[in-house]
Amino acid sequence: MKAVCVYCGSSMGARPVYNEAAQAFGRALVDANLALVYGGGKVGLMGVIADTVMAHGGRAIGVIPELLVDKEVGHNGLTELHVVPDMHQRKKMMADLSDAFVAMPGGVGTLEELFEVYTWAQLGYHHKPVGVLNIDSFYNPLIALLEHTVSEGFMRQAYLDLLQIDSDPAALIGKLKRYHAPAKDKWADLRENV
Repeated sequence: MKAVCVYCGSSMGARPVYNEAAQAFGRALVDANLALVYGGGKVGLMGVIADTVMAHGGRAIGVIPELLVDKEVGHNGLTELHVVPDMHQRKKMMADLSDAFVAMPGGVGTLEELFEVYTWAQLGYHHKPVGVLNIDSFYNPLIALLEHTVSEGFMRQAYLDLLQIDSDPAALIGKLKRYHAPAKDKWADLRENV
């Protein structure tokens, strides 16, 4: 594992704990000798984690669409900043550059990015670990919804178990490094039940 894609908010959130956790995760990435791949902005939690990685001697690789360079204030102090035509190419490049994915707190964009790579893992399009840094129980309602989805028969427990969850940055990185993708994908399960 060489690089971790981090999805997070372009805002700071309502409480200082999110800023502190972004700094802690940035330091943990550098300590683990992992590059940061992220959305390329210099505002919000995106900026905090990138600045922290760079300040501690790590590598930060940003990928930002042309339309958002000005809106998200593209970060010019990175190891690499890739400007791409649109969101689809942004997400594809981020996925291609990364060996794992982590969602920190954020809004709809963060959730959309998390669910896209999580779905890809479930379907077998990639075998990279997908994690959630559950800062101060931020993701507990989402985890409860996923558990409800399992109990209602819309998802197997094995697919919920694909998601690596921890509140500690170093512990989450450890889980990502130890992750082994399941041997079967969702379609294999469906074929067996036909």
